[in-house]
Amino acid sequence: MGDGWNEAGEPAAPDSLDYWSFVELAKSRLGSRYGDYHRNATEVLLTLNRASDVVTYDLESTVHRPNGRSWSAYRLLFVVWLAGPIEPKGAARLTGMSRAAVSNLAKPLVEAGLLERTPASHDGRSVRLSLTEAGETEISEAFREQNEREAAWVDVLTDAEQQILVMLLNKLITNRSQFDVRGRT
Repeated sequence: MGDGWNEAGEPAAPDSLDYWSFVELAKSRLGSRYGDYHRNATEVLLTLNRASDVVTYDLESTVHRPNGRSWSAYRLLFVVWLAGPIEPKGAARLTGMSRAAVSNLAKPLVEAGLLERTPASHDGRSVRLSLTEAGETEISEAFREQNEREAAWVDVLTDAEQQILVMLLNKLITNRSQFDVRGRT
């Protein structure tokens, strides 16, 4: 088993599939239903999404949730930490979240004393988010803990493989002029 098929050559029962055998089953079934479909594209993006989900869940469950934060809260604090005081629309762009998500995340972080909201000097309707001293301490500690976990994740790759992976991912997500790439705003 393990490739999406049982010993009799029939598709495995859905409950017996693991992720990789599901991918094999999906490729086979899509091939029989759609013939000449973009098999590699489907496999690349299934694997990319799975890798992202697995790593994100691991980081959130081992680093951030035990410290009372979500992955999204970490991302927002991380951006404000490194970018400095920033308007919510800029934070949304850098985190890949919607403006509404940043606004909703900022409220409890302000209440927890980690972020400050101050009026933007150029526009009285806008605010700037900045870290408090407590926020600076928390994100510094969270980053150190997460970075150790990140290093453990990529330790299976050589330095060169890590750079190649980054290069390939950058190539995948940039210069998409052949279609209208949608993003959060």
